[in-house]
Amino acid sequence: MTGGRIIGWGTALPDKVLTNGDLSVMMDTNDEWITERTGIKRRHIGGSTASLSIESAQRAIDMSGVDPASIDGLVLSTTTPDRTVPATSATVQNALGLRCGAFDVNAACSGFVYAYVVAHGLLAIGAKRLLVIGTDTLSRITDWSDRGTAILFADGSGACVVDAVSEGGQLLGWDLDADGSLEHLLYADVGGYIHMDGKEVFRRAVRIMVDSAHKSLAKAGLSVDDVSLCVPHQANVRIIEAACRQLSLPMDRTAVVLQETGNTSSASIPLALFDAANNGRLSDGDIVLMVGFGAGMTAASAVIEWRAT
Repeated sequence: MTGGRIIGWGTALPDKVLTNGDLSVMMDTNDEWITERTGIKRRHIGGSTASLSIESAQRAIDMSGVDPASIDGLVLSTTTPDRTVPATSATVQNALGLRCGAFDVNAACSGFVYAYVVAHGLLAIGAKRLLVIGTDTLSRITDWSDRGTAILFADGSGACVVDAVSEGGQLLGWDLDADGSLEHLLYADVGGYIHMDGKEVFRRAVRIMVDSAHKSLAKAGLSVDDVSLCVPHQANVRIIEAACRQLSLPMDRTAVVLQETGNTSSASIPLALFDAANNGRLSDGDIVLMVGFGAGMTAASAVIEWRAT
């Protein structure tokens, strides 16, 4: 069966940086309190979902060296589209000069893995080259007077070009899941702000991340011992540590960037994955476990065998 291989990637973060110190002026909090509970020191704020997606995607296309006209489809994961209609992917497609199908996927913080798996479905039925993007601008739906959520959320984007290959496809196993009965734990109404039951989200998140990771590894015929690098959703360092502890994965085999980015939802896994790639943490043949959770409550994981471009 036709598989896929990442041949180029790119990321984008807004220029404006909001530190914990900045937040302490805005609300009753401080750097020590935020760092201890979340691991976050700074986050980037600004831009639109389209503008950040265009920036990260253009970098991915430039790195891959492909002709934009050769891209067969664009899948954009976002929970913060710029408009109700049309899908933000249409704006991105036009700006990049693509001539292909384009659609949004909304699975909240699990979204990039959802989009990546969906892209492989398209490759399996004949697509040759796809652009996969994960972008969110959560600052637009964050109540900046609520210290329970304002300390967490931020904006960012990550993108990759995925080529069809008949041999040596990267995706070895995957799992997508959701439990809509838990949607009340984390939600934002249209035109409203994010509401979150932090303690319950923490408890559920660790459980579903571990469960999804085990399912993907089983489908790949691999074990935790085979994982070279775990790339979790960058929500909260305590959640990451708890999930890795239950998976028996040491933190030195885990990609963590949330201290600099905060929780960027759909962007968090690609930001962490491509940061690891850019900093020499990945080599040919390494087994990478991407795993996340999100509002819905969605869960998603994918096991890939890394290949250099």
